[in-house]
Amino acid sequence: MPPDRDRRSSPSPAILVAWGLAGLLALTVALGLAAAWLLWPKQSPPTDPDAAPKTPAPKSGYDGEEREAIDLFKGAKDAVVNVDTVVIRRGSNMQMEAFQAGTGSGFVWDDQGRIVTNYHVIQEAYKRRLSLRVVMADRSAWQARVVGVAPEYDLAVLKVDDKAVLKTIKVGTSHDLQVGQKVYAIGNPFGLSLTLTKGIISALDREIESPSGQPIAGAVQTDAPINPGNSGGPLLDKDGRLVGVNTAIATTQSNGGSVGIGFAVPVDTVNQVVPELIRAGKLLKPDLGITLVDQFRVRRAGYTRGVMIAQTEANSPAAAAGLRAMSVDRRSGQVTPGDVIVAINGEEVKGNAEFGKLLGKYKAGDRVKLTVEREDQTFDVEVTLRGV
Repeated sequence: MPPDRDRRSSPSPAILVAWGLAGLLALTVALGLAAAWLLWPKQSPPTDPDAAPKTPAPKSGYDGEEREAIDLFKGAKDAVVNVDTVVIRRGSNMQMEAFQAGTGSGFVWDDQGRIVTNYHVIQEAYKRRLSLRVVMADRSAWQARVVGVAPEYDLAVLKVDDKAVLKTIKVGTSHDLQVGQKVYAIGNPFGLSLTLTKGIISALDREIESPSGQPIAGAVQTDAPINPGNSGGPLLDKDGRLVGVNTAIATTQSNGGSVGIGFAVPVDTVNQVVPELIRAGKLLKPDLGITLVDQFRVRRAGYTRGVMIAQTEANSPAAAAGLRAMSVDRRSGQVTPGDVIVAINGEEVKGNAEFGKLLGKYKAGDRVKLTVEREDQTFDVEVTLRGV
């Protein structure tokens, strides 16, 4: 039986005609586009050899708000500095090279070359004894030494060579600031030197945490944009006076950028702490020379307010004022309660923590009035605080 042959059907005449028409149409379109491109009129680029710069429109001058900001910046910028942490290490060519490891802001405090900044700006350099460099507004760079630090207030004082060309900041007050008052910040956010931002005081008497973990009371809150690198720079009122040291921001951004809430250490605090750092190299804390009874024990004994004195040091302000400590009779074991301090200069002492906070408002050498309860008596006694 012969093998099967491969049988393939041939296209019908109608299909062949359709294919032919489609090919002819495609060829016609292609030829038409090519002809259009060839016949389209060629144009030269739309240039004009007579083009010239436009004549600037007349300037109307600055309004009052602009003039205020311009004058303030011109008057204060030369007192604002960069504070850089510099690390010296061996480079790829085996030579020693300097690298900038951190940066912040600061300002010139006096004509002796002293610079105020935040403690957290120089914290690592201070602990690791790294080099510090201060760059002035004229771009001159100077080696800086640490005069003193106060971590509990996030403040530090540096010193540069007396030969540096210096312009000092004007110092104002913070106890009379008002919410809504205009303020300006000058600093080096993200390393961009001498940046001016403007805002208002959006709140007062805030409490922020210091690098030591202690609260800084009375902080000034502002919506002037403050960003990383602004720390240590001045917050100024419209007269160019220092009203705070920019210290911290509230942020939800991954890069720590401003969301409109920044905080500054109030200048009244700065003006107390900085001279103390210059005089002693450290902050002398106000002290009475007493230790306190545990607050839980005092409340359990029925005292609803104040702090009780457990011990007084010999030759201390408390001893000189005749304050009495708690005592125990050796024979009978009877406990005589110590004096209970219920107020400092009229401000109520609610407990041991409040006592330390209230005392921290003052400085060594200040004379304060203590309101004391002893048995059934309440009396006032004046005490001169010492520094420790």
